[in-house]
Amino acid sequence: MSNQNNSDIKVRIQRFGSHLSGMIMPNIAAFIAWGLITALFIPTGWWPNKELAELVGPMITYLLPLLIGFTGGRMVYDLRGGVVGATATMGVIVGSEIPMFLGAMIMGPLGGYLIKKVDQMFKDKVRSGFEMLYNNFSAGILAGLLTIVAFKAIGPLVSGLTNILIGGVEAIVSAGLLPLASVFVEPAKVLFLNNAINHGIFSPIGIEQASKAGKSILFLIESNPGPGLGILLAYMVFGKGNAKQSSPGAAIIHFFGGIHEIYFPYILMKPLLILAAIAGGASGVMTFMLFDAGLVATPSPGSIFALLAMTPRGNFAGVILGVVVAAAISFLVASVILKSSKSSDDESIEAATEKMQQMKGKKSSVADSLVAEKKSSAVNDYQNVQKVVFACDAGMGSSAMGASVLKNKMKKAELDVDVTNTAIAQLPNDADVVITHKDLTSRAKEKLPNAIHLSVDNFLNSPVYEKLVGDLKDAEQPETAESQTVQTPGKNIEKVIFACDAGMGSSAMGASVLKNKFKKADLDIHVANSAINNLPSDADIIITHKDLTDRAKAKVPQAEHLSVDNFLNSPKYDELVQRLKK
Repeated sequence: MSNQNNSDIKVRIQRFGSHLSGMIMPNIAAFIAWGLITALFIPTGWWPNKELAELVGPMITYLLPLLIGFTGGRMVYDLRGGVVGATATMGVIVGSEIPMFLGAMIMGPLGGYLIKKVDQMFKDKVRSGFEMLYNNFSAGILAGLLTIVAFKAIGPLVSGLTNILIGGVEAIVSAGLLPLASVFVEPAKVLFLNNAINHGIFSPIGIEQASKAGKSILFLIESNPGPGLGILLAYMVFGKGNAKQSSPGAAIIHFFGGIHEIYFPYILMKPLLILAAIAGGASGVMTFMLFDAGLVATPSPGSIFALLAMTPRGNFAGVILGVVVAAAISFLVASVILKSSKSSDDESIEAATEKMQQMKGKKSSVADSLVAEKKSSAVNDYQNVQKVVFACDAGMGSSAMGASVLKNKMKKAELDVDVTNTAIAQLPNDADVVITHKDLTSRAKEKLPNAIHLSVDNFLNSPVYEKLVGDLKDAEQPETAESQTVQTPGKNIEKVIFACDAGMGSSAMGASVLKNKFKKADLDIHVANSAINNLPSDADIIITHKDLTDRAKAKVPQAEHLSVDNFLNSPKYDELVQRLKK
């Protein structure tokens, strides 16, 4: 029972961290832009420039929090939620005297959630012709109210909380206890819980410190590639079998590419190696403290190149030494563990799965997952696969590597299937196959229950890829007579979408007309309107003006498309009703 509770807590933390990283990661480019401008043009920068340095304040005060607020609202309720979230974020910005990153992380999702609830409350209650009026004023009124609440209450509250957190961090640094953070951070990275710590605490406080002091040591705690490099180097020297052979390539990807996830399986093969990561991380932080080193902004990904790019003038020695010391200490501890280990690394790829489940509180095995995958791999399941999506927490590191590997396999097999990667919180609705690390599969299934879900232990090398390519090749065989049979009219029609350029005026009126006809005919079919660029992939029937039908077909080719001359009055509506009633 306690194991189940621990697992539930871990999943909640993972989900929380995923939401936080989902707000931060898409905007990392803006953070880097601000960091580079800060490092270059402030009075202590490489090329001090009083005029260009004026960009630093407005960017950190307004641009970055507004981007976070917009992204947070959009995660909850698409563009409509993003607009309300960004507007509400303006309240906490003006209502405080410090950069409002924590405030933006609160107001963005809150704004998106509340406008979603308002729309649900007034669904089907807005009269035909008043949709645009409702859409604009409901969002505007709610955004205005939230901005006032944020200005008067949330802003000062978050400002006080931030000051308390900053004071606590400064006290820990002054007491020389910051290296102890590695005791929590390094295991959290391997257990995919680092986003909650990094983006929930370190990044907001670090940016606040950087805005005043020009740098922060907090940016170096989680992103230091030294501990992982030391473990991979130890495998290169003292490892055996596949682990020894693959570790050089992993070290290059980890240290220069900044994808830390690649060394996690090596720790999971021998969980005692987590001590090497902790020792390396703590020694690195101690070195950073001794040299008063810090970065100007979040380095992402955690590559040595990103660290150096975000290093302010006069801090290079401390940053480089911190990475080197972390790698050296991690290497020494890992070497002792590997040399004293009696188990064979030849079996570690397979054995790591079971050990990983023991560490993470979930019982599973490679064989079990493969059996499950075989059951879902019927040829029919893959006949209409057009998009394969790799998903991880941040949507960048391990999922990007997996996507790259599968793209090459698809290319060699001459399969025209789109392969991409994303954060698990932003899985697209049109994904046909979703590939995740097995600890994240349950969350992916909650997000997209109708997709085919495949679990892997290692994104770089999994038998799942070969099997998927084989299933897709089999599905390319000529269709049988049964598969060519046309569906019965009206069968499985659940969603009808009216689309126009803006997605508000004419399409909203057409949707209202058809809703009334469906209601009178006792047809329980969802009818909605959308901008043509935002057409949902699960639409069964799409109705457009005849001039826009080709664009709609290109956007959602698998749907049935109807063209009309007039959204308010078309004989095709009655024909559709009669067909669906049959």
